[in-house]
Amino acid sequence: MLLRGLIFFLVALCARGATVSVLVYRVQLAAMNGELNAAKQFLSQYKSSAGTTPDYVEALSWVSRGELKEKRYAEAVETAAEVRRLCLEALKSRKLDADSSLPVALGASIEVQAQAGAAQGSRDQAVAFLRQEVIRWRATSIRARIQKNLNLLTLEGKPAPPLDVAASVAGPKSRPLLLHRGHPVLLFFWAHWCSDCKQEIAVIQRLQQKYGPRGFEVIAPTQHYGYVAGGQDAPAEVETRYIQAVFSQYYGGLGAVETPLSEENFGRYGVSTTPTLVLVDGAGIVRVYNPGNLSYEVLAAKIESLLPRK
Repeated sequence: MLLRGLIFFLVALCARGATVSVLVYRVQLAAMNGELNAAKQFLSQYKSSAGTTPDYVEALSWVSRGELKEKRYAEAVETAAEVRRLCLEALKSRKLDADSSLPVALGASIEVQAQAGAAQGSRDQAVAFLRQEVIRWRATSIRARIQKNLNLLTLEGKPAPPLDVAASVAGPKSRPLLLHRGHPVLLFFWAHWCSDCKQEIAVIQRLQQKYGPRGFEVIAPTQHYGYVAGGQDAPAEVETRYIQAVFSQYYGGLGAVETPLSEENFGRYGVSTTPTLVLVDGAGIVRVYNPGNLSYEVLAAKIESLLPRK
């Protein structure tokens, strides 16, 4: 099973043009399958021959995530602290985003520390920690990931952050979120490369068909990623045209929805996972914040509760 999973991940990454680290994915698969001893053995063998490379640090971060998944909180926090120490040591001689492994590892260490703390009853401390970290790493690629974890602990029941609506992909000109007051709004954050986003479209269209006549609205924010099909680097204007083509092909069934195009929106809403679904009520309060897909049944029940009874 572990070998088959490894092959699947390697093939998928190659298809996206990514650099593949066998160590990282061996450790990831073992850790996420609860095989933590095997994951640590892979790491020990690697370290004895190659040392604490960025690949090693990223792989170690998967051990902390595996420990968190198994609710071994003390071990998860200890491993996350070691990952953080190694990252900060490496950052003495390089910038965080100069290497693809270090942002993943540092982001994971912050996430694990916060989630483990919250799970053990230290929610306030976890929130304070995340607020400090989102400021510290605001100008880096891990901002959205830290913000996601902060939002998971704090955003539901609070006013929705404003949307940057200066640019759009397609459809009508995007309007400030404030002008949608009086209507429940689903913010569907998507990415042009995201297969899970495409799978969610059927759910959202069903919701539109049932609840659109009763005032339900959908807004579909996206952002630039710096590349197009096959991972090919692209300037913003080229990627924008590509995003427009992807939207037309896969998301046209949503109809005339607003499609704000802004990296700032993804930062504010902590969109490091796509899709991210945010349901906002008619008063502008967040009622659902969910990184990842949701079923029709779950969303329908939430939307129904926000609409006037027939």
